Amino acid sequence: MFRLIRLLIFTAAAFVAGIVYQMVQHSEKCSQAGGEVVRGICTGENR
Repeated sequence: MFRLIRLLIFTAAAFVAGIVYQMVQHSEKCSQAGGEVVRGICTGENR
């Protein structure tokens, strides 16, 4: 039973880490393009 709970915890932690990593990458790319992220959407970028 402990192994199942541990598996679920590690899976959830990996999922959250992936979401955070993706958000940081999105924010950096948006900043490099001259925009800013507002509610998850890049606005004001210059292409």
